[in-house]
Amino acid sequence: MSQTLSTVSVNQPIITAEAAHTALEATVAHAKQLGIQINVAITDRAGVLVGFLRMPGAFLHSIDIAIDKAYTSASFGFPTSGWKDALQGDETLKIGLPARPRLVIFGGGLPIIADGVRIGGIGVSGGTAEEDELCAAAGLKAIGLA
Repeated sequence: MSQTLSTVSVNQPIITAEAAHTALEATVAHAKQLGIQINVAITDRAGVLVGFLRMPGAFLHSIDIAIDKAYTSASFGFPTSGWKDALQGDETLKIGLPARPRLVIFGGGLPIIADGVRIGGIGVSGGTAEEDELCAAAGLKAIGLA
């Protein structure tokens, strides 16, 4: 019996290249207002990189951190700053989960959610965790999702 695409696949919305570009530019603009140099990454809902910008002078190690913040928030669907509360009271998780590759448990990553559907993640690295999250939020606001 032959299967059709509709019986063996699902449609999963993802962020468009145009929206990612707009969010990247707005994130960098907010970092300039704060006087910091950042790296910013946007992934689709599967955590695959869609867009990236590195401001001149931004920390080199922050490149991978920004990408991993976007990956973490896209894959779990909540801000990376939320891990502090999520890990409270479970010592096994507190020790084991942060040891997982690419999982970031400090602020700067936000899920990208449109109409209640997770379509990607945005991650920022270069400032404090709080500054990074403010920059990421500015990117989401620029595409009408904050």
